[in-house]
Amino acid sequence: MKNYSNTLKSRRDDTLLTVDFNLRSTIKFGAVLTSICVLIIISLITISCHKVIIDPPEEEPVTNPEFTSIQGFYVLNEGNMGNNEATLDYFAYDSGKYYRNIYAYVNPHIPKELGDVGNDIAIYGSKMYAVISCSNKVEVMEAKTAKRIGQINIPNCRNITFYNGFAYVTSYAGPVQQNPNYQQIGYVAKIDTASLQVLDLCLVGQQPDGLVVTNGKIYVANSGGYLSPNYENTVSIIDIATFKELKRLVVAVNLHRVCADKHGNIWVSARGNYSNISSKLYCIDSKTDQVADTINIIVSNFHLDADKLYIVGTGWNYATMRDEISYGIVDVVSKQIVTRKFITDGTESKIKTPYGITVNPITKDIYVTDAKNYINPGTLYCFDKEGKKKWEVRTGDIPGHFAFLGEY
Repeated sequence: MKNYSNTLKSRRDDTLLTVDFNLRSTIKFGAVLTSICVLIIISLITISCHKVIIDPPEEEPVTNPEFTSIQGFYVLNEGNMGNNEATLDYFAYDSGKYYRNIYAYVNPHIPKELGDVGNDIAIYGSKMYAVISCSNKVEVMEAKTAKRIGQINIPNCRNITFYNGFAYVTSYAGPVQQNPNYQQIGYVAKIDTASLQVLDLCLVGQQPDGLVVTNGKIYVANSGGYLSPNYENTVSIIDIATFKELKRLVVAVNLHRVCADKHGNIWVSARGNYSNISSKLYCIDSKTDQVADTINIIVSNFHLDADKLYIVGTGWNYATMRDEISYGIVDVVSKQIVTRKFITDGTESKIKTPYGITVNPITKDIYVTDAKNYINPGTLYCFDKEGKKKWEVRTGDIPGHFAFLGEY
């Protein structure tokens, strides 16, 4: 967001939005009742006739200004499901400031603000897309300002990727419902990024999550997350030219994240069944569409930077009744774990629930979020490329997803 800090400063000088509550009509139920109602309404007006103020985002200086082609990054905070509290934060490199909850201020006319459960965010061209799963929509904004452009209605949408002018979004296609007999098949929606219209649907497995495009195909991780304990275990492979499913490759139960490296490998995380099957990382060869390698590491989120796959993991284990935490870097060429400790200064001892991760592609700074107890505000940590903490800042609830703004 170019000169975002200056934009916010100028907006604070604008006239704040006000809403006046006025009496429009009087209900007639009879002389006595009418008098009582009028007195009550007048009292309510006296109490309620005030200005509703849209406060500017909270801003917090966290570090010295940095100047590269990357202007900043957005953080999508998921918010606790059912509370309609997904929020959008922004970090501006040119000011070194962190801005909390910018969406409501930039878009004061949107009654429910960003929505319920922010599940993914990405920038493509001049637009930014936030996948808001339980609000059944993809919110579309100007990438530089976060000003709302419109929305794409997709039920229980999960993740988004792009290719050749189209957006592809996974959908559970049904309501939130834990049910081992859940019958609803999920799909991938194909969207024109110019018109924001859904053009086509491709049926996949149950509860599809992450997806990626590479080698002329779309790889979709089918989780079966609503089917516990009988999770799905396949990756749907879609031909992008015909938008038809080619096959389903059996990989592991409860698949989640997907990314593709430049060597033709597809990396897929599996969360396991939280009991006797643990979380692991799988590598699929996109030339043969077969599982090529398995890496024994707990994965809840990852980020690919060059040939390094940065991993954070928080896996609940019912056998031990506690979370198992992991950090690591996998070399995608050798397919080996090169370290299980990329945070080198001991800060990981402060992080209760590592949740989101990304890496600045220019400076190689590493960003890790802590979702804490999934109820209270989280924390964003910035580490340099050597794994030493540079700064930390409070975020919204359940910070999980990043989108860099600028050329890189």
